[in-house]
Amino acid sequence: MVDPSAAPLVSVVMPVYKVEAYVGRAIESVLGQTLRDWELFCVDDGSPDRSGAICEEYAARDPRITVLHRANGGAPSARNAAMEIARGRYFFFMDSDDRADPDMLESMVGLAEENRADLVIAGFFIETHSGGGRPFVQVQSAGPVDCSSHGAFRQNAHRLLDRNLLYPPWNKLFRASYLRERGIRFPDTFWDDFPFNLAVIRDVERVVATPKAWYRFQRQRAESETAKYRPGMFERREEENRWLLDLYARWGTMSPEARETIARRHVERLVGCLENEASPACPRSPREKRARIRKMLAVPSARESFRHARPRSLHMRLLLLPVRMRWTWGCYLEGTLLSFVRRRFGRLFARLKASR
Repeated sequence: MVDPSAAPLVSVVMPVYKVEAYVGRAIESVLGQTLRDWELFCVDDGSPDRSGAICEEYAARDPRITVLHRANGGAPSARNAAMEIARGRYFFFMDSDDRADPDMLESMVGLAEENRADLVIAGFFIETHSGGGRPFVQVQSAGPVDCSSHGAFRQNAHRLLDRNLLYPPWNKLFRASYLRERGIRFPDTFWDDFPFNLAVIRDVERVVATPKAWYRFQRQRAESETAKYRPGMFERREEENRWLLDLYARWGTMSPEARETIARRHVERLVGCLENEASPACPRSPREKRARIRKMLAVPSARESFRHARPRSLHMRLLLLPVRMRWTWGCYLEGTLLSFVRRRFGRLFARLKASR
């Protein structure tokens, strides 16, 4: 039996908001871990449904689970609140509508201990549920990547970036002392994951990257963070592109392969911005949407990225054609079509996105 008074190996942090249909499954996947030496913080972020009560029911049965109730402040501040009182040697950040394979924590801790790593990066599954039936399952993995030294990690980080492995927090195990010593916390903004991870990798020296995948990210809720219309999405994507260029300038490791990866990710995200702008959830009129798209197409950074990007699929080259031509009407129609496919044919949208 694990002594609940002793400092655990892993502190699992889980923000909870409007997930009463899913949070029990997420907690069960932590309870089912082969590694037993953990603590779980379920942070009820002012959820208006029974999510907090469900967490309390589990906490009443297992002393390793702590429930924090707070006014709604968003996932970043919820995670930060738990980090302030967590005692584990490592942090693992989990979303409350996802699940993890039973050997995830044991395997990731084993890699961290064996390699004295401050950061372990793994693959993950994306399970897209749409219209009933079996989900479309995509495996995100970069294959073996040499991260045996901080120089090797910096030279090969673009391979992890290319497979989206540097964006989320939930495919990673973080050494708690590394985060605490540098005061690294989640910034109070939407899409807080990526700037948090950039702060982590900025000076990290001991990294392990494994092609194994244990975490199962669920795309299924219409109200989830990944399904919302996002005002300011384009500005955030531009900011992310600048962050990456600044990071590589600091590292001094901008190879042609890394530059192409960053540029390709940038122009592909422009397509996502078109879909977001053309969405029916966007409050602008069609005319205002086209004016907004026209401004997006005129940004110099996009032209620079097109010089370096080499899209890898035929459908992505076709999607980028009106963007490259700066054809406002074509981009507006394309965004409208993509929005329709995403809302009505979720699995098809996921397949296209996976094969880009």
